[in-house]
Amino acid sequence: MLYLVRDHLFPVLVFLHALLAGRPPNDGHGRFARQRHYRVARLARLPAPIRESSGLARGDSAGLVWTHGDGGTPATLYLASLAGRLCGVLPLAPLANHDWEELARDPAGRFYIGDFGNNRNDRRDLAIYRITPGAGGARVDTIAFRYPDQTAFPPPPARRHFDCEAMVFYNDTLHLFTKDRSRMHRTRYYTVPARPGRYVAVLRDSLRLRTLVTGAALRPDGRQVALLGYGGLFLFDGPPGSRLFQQAKAYRRLPTTGQAEGVVYLKNNALLFSNERGRLFRVTYRDKTAPAAH
Repeated sequence: MLYLVRDHLFPVLVFLHALLAGRPPNDGHGRFARQRHYRVARLARLPAPIRESSGLARGDSAGLVWTHGDGGTPATLYLASLAGRLCGVLPLAPLANHDWEELARDPAGRFYIGDFGNNRNDRRDLAIYRITPGAGGARVDTIAFRYPDQTAFPPPPARRHFDCEAMVFYNDTLHLFTKDRSRMHRTRYYTVPARPGRYVAVLRDSLRLRTLVTGAALRPDGRQVALLGYGGLFLFDGPPGSRLFQQAKAYRRLPTTGQAEGVVYLKNNALLFSNERGRLFRVTYRDKTAPAAH
């Protein structure tokens, strides 16, 4: 029954949600333009061990990406090709996959795994794991954090703003975008230092998108942030920062990609999505602000 909902009914709900939600309203941050001149292509399906892909990060070579499974799957990072071939693994046991939802990398090649899935908004053990690969095995450091504005575990349904599935690394800081489970669907933007320790996240801004945010990516040149939602893509010009939501922004419906949860830039005008059925999609679009990327 669960497979029926996931594989058949949920894609229909995503399609209807994309049609009904439409372009987000102007809530004081400026209007969203419509992203035109774009193309969506289905590429491949990931191999069986990583069908429930929940986060994506670029590999060291073109055409390769790192990914991981959702909560409860093995604590392993997988390297896959865009053709759906398994090319490598990085096992991280005894680290537990409580609810891994996002993956990012820094320029030094370290990974950041967001173990901050919080469907019920009741977790007190939110963490981001910094993974440093090495010849003798991976080193794991923990970045523990809490939200400054959460006082109840769980809060009432109208205040369940504290799930998260979206994160990018920029300038020694991790930038988090929440999955608001209240009726407002207003994503909150927090920052946390990208260093081991215990922190109170800093609330930078919030924006109503009328959908659930499931992934984030930073363009290779650092000049655009993409947020992925159920049935929609949101592009914000400019680097991460307190004025990100004030910058020029665009929206595009993506009604046919299913429950897409992983997103990464392949180059400045191309994004790769993965969904929980293990399918890969490439979206290319025209962007006059993006210089060529190699």
